[in-house]
Amino acid sequence: MPRILIGPSSFGVVDIAPVQRLRDAGFDVLQNPFGRKLSTEELMELLPGVTGLVAGLEPLGRTVLEQSELRAISRCGVGMSNVDLDAARRLGIAVRNTPDAPTTAVAELTIAAILALLRQVVPMNTELHGGQWTRFAGAQLEGKTVVVVGFGRVGRRVAQLLLAFGSHVIAVDPQVDHADLPIEVATLADALPRADIVTLHASGEATILGRSELLRLKGGAFVLNSGRGGLIDEEALCEALDSGHLAGGWIDTFRDEPYNGPLTRYPQLLLTPHIGSLTVECRRRMEMEAVENLLEALEHAGDRI
Repeated sequence: MPRILIGPSSFGVVDIAPVQRLRDAGFDVLQNPFGRKLSTEELMELLPGVTGLVAGLEPLGRTVLEQSELRAISRCGVGMSNVDLDAARRLGIAVRNTPDAPTTAVAELTIAAILALLRQVVPMNTELHGGQWTRFAGAQLEGKTVVVVGFGRVGRRVAQLLLAFGSHVIAVDPQVDHADLPIEVATLADALPRADIVTLHASGEATILGRSELLRLKGGAFVLNSGRGGLIDEEALCEALDSGHLAGGWIDTFRDEPYNGPLTRYPQLLLTPHIGSLTVECRRRMEMEAVENLLEALEHAGDRI
């Protein structure tokens, strides 16, 4: 019986139907036994005999792929930077992803995080739970300049929601020179000094906000990252918070996960454990799409059951 490995530790938790779909199709399903992102060594141990992989953010580099028997990889999510696509192509391994499913979930959470930061919801909640009736004057999203870095599906949806709040939106994306929305398109260097809020929705692992970029932001700005963990230099972010240059921000993705690093020391940072796509509706759609993509790819590769 052909075997499928499911990499994401949360796969099937919301709804077992995607896992059952694989079993009904005649596959032996091996689920992640570690309850976290798989390492290279763990992948090497689990992949022998596996022809199809439902992937999360596991490191699928050339060495792993060359020593596997994989015929297809179906990424449960959008980004593909953890997969060596050139090696996969050379080895004849089909690669798919689910680019549409997470859009609404990530965009809605981004707006929620911005509102929570501006209105200081978290510190007031903490104070009140501690028996203190402490009221902080917040700020409104209307009229704020929000720089959206990465104008793909999620970035575009975030921009649409921001427009409904009356924000001035600036899109930054080297692949985009205009937008069919009433927003401005600018370079990162031009946009940063004008930003009240910067929210990152870019793909890839290259750092976008390093020390020099954070210093270009005007004082009191907020930075948000629900893209990839490496998009913000975490050490530089700590320095900007220590100096008071930044007011705070929201981080949902980290270079090392699970995260327990220095960013946890800053109460002005809203931290969430990579939950951008973690809604019932999104997980059901994304996981089932990942399964259907994998079955289609394996059938195309000739692994009919």
